[in-house]
Amino acid sequence: MIRGLLAVALLVLAAAPLAHAGDRPGDFDFYVLSLSWSPTYCRQEDRPDARQCGRNGPPGFVVHGLWPQRERGWPSHCHTDTPYVPRSLLNSVRDLFPNPGLAASEWRKHGACTGLGPADYFALVRKARGLVAIPDTLDGENDPSSQGTEAIEAAFAQANPGLQQDMVGVSCRDGALSEVRICMDRDLRFRACREIDRRACHARRLSVPEN
Repeated sequence: MIRGLLAVALLVLAAAPLAHAGDRPGDFDFYVLSLSWSPTYCRQEDRPDARQCGRNGPPGFVVHGLWPQRERGWPSHCHTDTPYVPRSLLNSVRDLFPNPGLAASEWRKHGACTGLGPADYFALVRKARGLVAIPDTLDGENDPSSQGTEAIEAAFAQANPGLQQDMVGVSCRDGALSEVRICMDRDLRFRACREIDRRACHARRLSVPEN
């Protein structure tokens, strides 16, 4: 009996997210605003979220998260005294995140590392999202069909004064546009980010699924 309880306890501990060694809230260099292309997620996931991918789901880009980033690497799962986000706060950001579960997960994994409380973190997410204009060709209403990553970066740069292509990274999955990641300093001004650009997808042609 004791051995069985010990085994269960070890499984629970193994499944629980742990703070990375040395990851302290507020110890980072800049932010990455990650915008997910919802149609790709809805087509490629085996069990996509019904609220995101249903008939009334959001078109085009949705917020994946606002991530604190270092010049090399990133912190995650930092210790916080407020690991759970109030339901009322999650409901208030439903226009940003496709579902409250993602918003809560983003707080635990990334938001806690900003050094902010949940309300201030989500206020910052809203502010960051409001500073980025989506190009007309990727607004979820037009049919972009397919584009290369350089064309997508150029479109975002053209739509956002001060944003240059080395400040944007495009992520792809199985040949399709997955995310666009935009780098901002701690005051939410666009800035270059070599690691994000280096790890980005560099494809001449990506499919851009429709809603």
